[in-house]
Amino acid sequence: MHPITTTFVERLRNRDESAWFELWEVFGPVIRAHFAKWGRGAIGPETARDLTQETLAQLAGAIERFDPTRGVRFSTWLLSIARHVFGDEVDRRMAGKRGGGRRAASLDVAPDPEGDRLAPDDEYERRIFRAKVMAAIRRVEAGCDFLPFQVWQSRVLEGVTGREVADRIGTSEPTVSRHVQRVRERLRAELVRTISEFSFTEDESREAERAGLAASDAAFDAAIAEIYRAEMRPGATGGAAAVDSQAWSSMRYPPRGGQ
Repeated sequence: MHPITTTFVERLRNRDESAWFELWEVFGPVIRAHFAKWGRGAIGPETARDLTQETLAQLAGAIERFDPTRGVRFSTWLLSIARHVFGDEVDRRMAGKRGGGRRAASLDVAPDPEGDRLAPDDEYERRIFRAKVMAAIRRVEAGCDFLPFQVWQSRVLEGVTGREVADRIGTSEPTVSRHVQRVRERLRAELVRTISEFSFTEDESREAERAGLAASDAAFDAAIAEIYRAEMRPGATGGAAAVDSQAWSSMRYPPRGGQ
């Protein structure tokens, strides 16, 4: 196991606020999307955000019990906590129905928390992987000068031709290619670090290779662009990855679950 993985878990256990922020930033949008999916229209964005906060609070109370050496995906463990939080929300709404008064929107039939609808599926794992890739892109952007990253973004993510990018910024195509190459190299290195940080199994460590992120430059760029487009589609989680700073600042972090 990569040592940085264990370090991240230790940072969570030590109530390192930056680690909890990273968790909220990387996985929060994916969990919120799953609450909305499970609610089938009965859970709005604010409730999904509240339930995600509660999930992290419960995770804080259970983090001492998570053992990375057992080879369990952190994402699977996180989803199991979210399932329990969702089950509590179902129970609360059912109790509101029985008690009368102002009722919360119905969640139809309370699902079995162990049922297939709430289990990790391929789409969940794809979203988790894409969240790691998007986190790596954000980290590279934060560490890059403005111009090289914008050139790379235009060329790779937006598919603008090298000549057009060169004309836009008043430079040559070889200069554009050098900017793209430097950012690409940084992103390759950051992907290794970020995916290792949030991965706990051998299968997860091979996800980048399966996604084409260990391929030639052209194939690597195409794979990154495909992931980016998937995250930017309406209803995907990428747009939410720009963290709601107001929501974050309103929370008490590190969360004090179980206290």
